[in-house]
Amino acid sequence: MPRPLGELEDTVMTRVWKWNRPVTVREVLEDLQKERSIAYTTVMTVLDNLHQKGWVRRQAEGRAYRYEAVSTRAAYAAALMNEAWSQSDNPAAALVAFFGMMSEEQRQALTDAVRVAGLPETGEQRRPVERAGSPEQAGSPEQVGSPEQSPPAEPSVENPAAGEGPRGR
Repeated sequence: MPRPLGELEDTVMTRVWKWNRPVTVREVLEDLQKERSIAYTTVMTVLDNLHQKGWVRRQAEGRAYRYEAVSTRAAYAAALMNEAWSQSDNPAAALVAFFGMMSEEQRQALTDAVRVAGLPETGEQRRPVERAGSPEQAGSPEQVGSPEQSPPAEPSVENPAAGEGPRGR
């Protein structure tokens, strides 16, 4: 399980996830400079660290690199939730407390996610779920909560929760 991202790592990864395409240090720098004073070398170091930790892959382009996310923000959040839950000495109580903290909107999202995942109701056997669509559509807000659409495809990106994704350092 990867450790949580640091503040600056999260700020940089937020842009990489939001833009959903390979990015350069210069692009990230210019966007960050709208909010704060930051050096090119700082952004370059953060992206290099994220590459070494397995959060981004990079491809040489001339004398620079283009960086691309290895997994989604949703997979990162899921891995953090799974790790926190697995650390509990009473997982059921932890879930009850967690559900008690949820807003109505979050509870509806949970209900939709359970339906999309094809998880059985209590006492039922798990039924197989056919998956359709592309990895880019996986888990999109348009699919979660829309009964008329097919469940999302299995993501092709590495899954940090399954231990195949980014390596904590």
